[in-house]
Amino acid sequence: MSKTLFGQSVGFAVLLAGATLTGTMVSGAALAQGGEPIRIGAIIAQSPPGSVVQGTQVRDGLEIAREIVNKQGGVLGRPIEILYEDGQGVPEKGRAAAEKLITRDKVVALTGEHQSSNVLAEIEVAKRYNVPYVNTNGWSDDIRKKGYKQVFNPNNYNTRVASAMAEVIAQMGVKSVVTFAENTDYGLGQAQALAQFVKEKAPNVDYRYERLDRASKDYTPAVLALKSNPPDMVINAMLPPGAYILMNQLYEQGVAPSARTWFYDGAGIVDYPDFWDNVTDAGKDMIVFGLYHPSMQIPDLGKQVGEEYRKRTKNEPNRLIFQAADSLFVIADAIKRAKSTEADAVIAAMQKTNFTGTRGTITYSDKPGYTFQQWVDIPYVTFQVTEVKQPLAKAPLVQAPGMNFDMSKLSKPAR
Repeated sequence: MSKTLFGQSVGFAVLLAGATLTGTMVSGAALAQGGEPIRIGAIIAQSPPGSVVQGTQVRDGLEIAREIVNKQGGVLGRPIEILYEDGQGVPEKGRAAAEKLITRDKVVALTGEHQSSNVLAEIEVAKRYNVPYVNTNGWSDDIRKKGYKQVFNPNNYNTRVASAMAEVIAQMGVKSVVTFAENTDYGLGQAQALAQFVKEKAPNVDYRYERLDRASKDYTPAVLALKSNPPDMVINAMLPPGAYILMNQLYEQGVAPSARTWFYDGAGIVDYPDFWDNVTDAGKDMIVFGLYHPSMQIPDLGKQVGEEYRKRTKNEPNRLIFQAADSLFVIADAIKRAKSTEADAVIAAMQKTNFTGTRGTITYSDKPGYTFQQWVDIPYVTFQVTEVKQPLAKAPLVQAPGMNFDMSKLSKPAR
């Protein structure tokens, strides 16, 4: 038997047979607990222009976590029920979804959102109704800078990425860098934060960023502008499908990855299930800022969530699976410690979180600014993809969590 999440000696991997990923499903075993379900609202992109692949992974992670919690008796003797709404990656849609979930469906907390612009819209609703909100994947520092007591961030943030990437840029000794950033709070926020850290950590580097429309189907003009005078490094700060289009066009035009120009992904897209279906040779030799690598040491809960994801999908888990699972786990943990679903009690309990989740022990800073109610020391890695369709486990790890970047482990593109 494994160590339990909520005090019952039940193995994490013992889940319900025949379970599906329907939006409001509650298992028969969970219903047998008695008590009305505790309703959690999840806003994800289920249709364009949002990142549907991200939405699917978030849903998978939430459902695995929900079944783990319910199999162990739920919380306060009640099962967890998740109600999903489609935010479409559009702030107005996300705002309307939050309003519906709170006012009509009476959820006690919101989570799931994976795009920063939508998070910024939704937290305004959460603040107005005083509902706890756990940010699953919104990286924009502006989310934290709002200082809303209702909003908690157990996942990544732009300053963390920018600082880590600037250190890599400095150690690699490149002299010129161009970032392509999508025109969203995430993309522009990351590019601007990176500019500040490059100035601090690598002051001799010529750095600039280009703003691209995430809904565009063609970035050829921006790519061709680099062809006659390529930089030493091109950085991606875009999500799919725009990121895939950009990568293919950079490769087709011979810009990056190449013997002249490194390609460095700062958006964590290489472990998406559809990555290699959309990017073939263009992905070979890319350097990746990542939040998960199979060589990382992770807690037992992470191993159990990862194994369940493999069983369900036949795919390797990625950081979004773990982030989504942790989003639900920290809500359940706070409700348990609060002994209540009342908002102020849950918020107060959440502020005192010290929970070992799927990737490490989650705590929140109370320092104002971009670290407010943020898990500051979220682990990250740097690795390189050296073959087309390379399994993540075989991608050379260049920097493990808490370790120095090892330039000697990088392979320069041959073409």
